[in-house]
Amino acid sequence: MAETYTPPVYGTGVKATIQRIGGHLAGMIMPNIGAFIAWGLITALFIPTGWLPNATLAAMVDPIIKMLLPILIAYTGGRMVHGQRGAVVGAVAAMGVIVGSDIPMFLGAMIIGPLTALILKYVDKFTEDRTKSGFEMLVDNFTAGIVGAVMAIVGMWVIGPVVRVVTTAAGNAVEWLIVNNLLPIASVLIEPAKVLFLNNAVNHGVLGPLGVAESVKQGKSILFMLESNPGPGLGLLIAFLLFGPRPLRPSTPAAMIIHFFGGIHEIYFPYVLMKPRLILGVIAGGAAGVFTFMITGAGLVATPSPGSIFAYMAVTPKGGWLGVIAGIVVATAVSFAVSSLLLGFGRGEKEEPPEDTPEAAAEPPADRVEETGENARETQAQPVAKEA
Repeated sequence: MAETYTPPVYGTGVKATIQRIGGHLAGMIMPNIGAFIAWGLITALFIPTGWLPNATLAAMVDPIIKMLLPILIAYTGGRMVHGQRGAVVGAVAAMGVIVGSDIPMFLGAMIIGPLTALILKYVDKFTEDRTKSGFEMLVDNFTAGIVGAVMAIVGMWVIGPVVRVVTTAAGNAVEWLIVNNLLPIASVLIEPAKVLFLNNAVNHGVLGPLGVAESVKQGKSILFMLESNPGPGLGLLIAFLLFGPRPLRPSTPAAMIIHFFGGIHEIYFPYVLMKPRLILGVIAGGAAGVFTFMITGAGLVATPSPGSIFAYMAVTPKGGWLGVIAGIVVATAVSFAVSSLLLGFGRGEKEEPPEDTPEAAAEPPADRVEETGENARETQAQPVAKEA
């Protein structure tokens, strides 16, 4: 299932291993993005600071984020490992980490769902050839029930506390960056990781869970905007359109539409990989956007997925439009300026003189063709005259 949402990964190096892990993480999150969007819309509309405050409907916010979404993640992860049986035991085991914690257990669900399914997979292999005919359903049901129950207990007593410690440490690190006004430095790590197609792993595997925890407490989170800001990529593509290699310029308008309005950031990664120095442009744009978000107090109520301008506007809290738009505009402008400078403002991309192609060289001019045709007709007419 992960291959449906991320490009296939080949090789055995460190980069390939990280990409493969990121692909599995994205494979657990991406199929459930619709549920995240539903939660984001309900939150943006009905919480006390939302567009249409409604206490009755806002009561759905906590159960969805703390129970439904982790269960869906664990279910999907279990299904990736061992089909439907793995999905069921993964969801059961997820209840252990959910009940044993008071924060959204996305990371715990990502761990315990696939792990429980893997254990059941080995149990099924062990019992497959040892089960008497007629007892298959009984054995299958009881093995799944036992594995699910045991792993729920393990999740509550072991995995949940470990994930809480890790989440708390990561949250403290992010808080330290925010308090010391150093959060823009995160772009130095995030933007290169994105270009290596680790964007889903960074956003949904790391920043998303931390952002959800912060959003539950404060009603919004800047962490949702660190990786998903479409501004740096848009600025890079505009620079390519104006100053990039001439053969590539016609492709950039479509890439800009797909990136900014469609939210498919992967469309601009090859442009950076073709000219690696341009990574400095998107890093500068990302850092400038994050700085703007910080000073304007901007934040989103949920992960904008895909990272398009429409998704951003859909999960922007009431009264937060100015800061969000300002961060995107500043990121675009800075990325464009730095990328244009790195491209030399097109000075190295002069108009190439037209070259004679083999086809053009082989074709004689039009008047020559007409002349040749007349000569051919005269040549054909001469034998006829001699015969006469």
